[in-house]
Amino acid sequence: MTKTLRELLEETTWQIVLPDLAPAGGEETEKALDTIVSDITNDSRKIHDGSLFFCIAGANSNGHAYAQQAAEAGASVLIIQEPVEITAEHRPVLVKVEDTRLAMAQLSAAWYGHPAREMKTIGVTGTKGKTTTTYLIRSILETAGKKTGLIGTIETRFHDAQGNEIVRPASNTTPESIVLQKTFREMADAGVEYVVMEVSSQALMLHRTQGFIFDLGIFTNLSPDHIGPNEHDSFENYLYCKSLLFRQCRTGIINGDDPYAQAVTKDAVCSLLHYGFGEENDLRARDLQLVHTPGELGITFRTEGLVTMQAHIPTPGRFSVYNALCAIAVCAQFGVPAEEIRQALTGARTRGRIEMVRVSSRFTLMIDYAHNAVALESLLSTLREYQPHRLVTVFGCGGNRSKLRRFDMGEVSGRLSDLTIITSDNPRFEEPEDIIADIVTGISRTDGKHIEITDRKEAIRYAILNGEPGDIIVLAGKGHEDYQEIRGVKYPMDERVLIREIMEEEGISPDAEN
Repeated sequence: MTKTLRELLEETTWQIVLPDLAPAGGEETEKALDTIVSDITNDSRKIHDGSLFFCIAGANSNGHAYAQQAAEAGASVLIIQEPVEITAEHRPVLVKVEDTRLAMAQLSAAWYGHPAREMKTIGVTGTKGKTTTTYLIRSILETAGKKTGLIGTIETRFHDAQGNEIVRPASNTTPESIVLQKTFREMADAGVEYVVMEVSSQALMLHRTQGFIFDLGIFTNLSPDHIGPNEHDSFENYLYCKSLLFRQCRTGIINGDDPYAQAVTKDAVCSLLHYGFGEENDLRARDLQLVHTPGELGITFRTEGLVTMQAHIPTPGRFSVYNALCAIAVCAQFGVPAEEIRQALTGARTRGRIEMVRVSSRFTLMIDYAHNAVALESLLSTLREYQPHRLVTVFGCGGNRSKLRRFDMGEVSGRLSDLTIITSDNPRFEEPEDIIADIVTGISRTDGKHIEITDRKEAIRYAILNGEPGDIIVLAGKGHEDYQEIRGVKYPMDERVLIREIMEEEGISPDAEN
């Protein structure tokens, strides 16, 4: 595929800068606009003859520093936002823009033929619940017979034109704009009708989702997170970035009970619908009842307003109801009948998000991604409502991250768990025992009991072999991850595999009264 520079620049603000002409104009500008582009990239290692190269000023490197290398590799066009010096014999056309990331998003959409216009797009933002909500929405739409793609923290997933399922592990919650638009094109060409995706605050701040308009923008909730170096410098900036989604969608579906709902949507340019428990919401949940059966913690409720139905979800707590309400509101916008929504919710599961693993009929074991104090407190407080005999939490903390997170998670688990088994997570370049010591510092603020077992498999083994009737055992922090990162190397480690190995080694059958 090739396109001219003129074709690509039609939908963005730009200024041509030709090194030998001041000012550029006339025939030379027309000649520059007729430059042939053979592909687009922001990776200097992938440049070849005819490439258009985006010079991105990133957190760790500045693409403008590779301008000379790009010219020598045969790039036909460079998109820049600051001056570059090129002495190579081959001189690419320079296109100066205010923000190369924004230009990359807009030009990527143009390069791939604006694929988002061929599908219904749903973007989900918020501090918690993005992943689960996207899976719920996908499950309902698929149940209703609508071919649906998913993009998020865990994976990109869709079926190709031959019906084969394409699954790609994610490196970012929201891909860079070039990757995103390429994925959209693949999905549209495969006949995908709906795309539901997680939209992180970083993605909004870095313009990854520019170049198209979401049909629906979703807000789940907001709490302090992702504040620090290379993320957001303040909570106010974090909130502002979340709010950008509602200047880029046709309809916003909002958790009306969240204290930041009004602040996030105050500059919205879309129509708004609200869900929650409060009377002022357009979709409301009523008559919540907890469900506790062997191997399952769930909840039933009914809805009123936009949709009237009785629902059952196989995950616990009010936050699960919020996720379900959001999915119901979204799918109702696309005309999915209430009965199909109800059926899909009953069987919906999300890998690593309150994922029940059947080990014994005597106790309940689950895997969850809760990896900070806010998420862990929300999870453990919810599980407390089910009145377990004991609440046992197995977790560690990542290395080369804030020690405050370790103290806080230790304090939360010590306060809410009957027993905490402290173990290793992703130690990275720290010693696991040092991280565990920091967690113990947090637990020591409470009266909570704890033991330390550095090897994660052995920690899980201890929890299983010492499970008591009525216990709820939580393996927190890893969730969907299938690796452990140690000194720059990611070693395979999937908690589901560890559990299966332990059961085989110990002769445990999930159907036995063990």
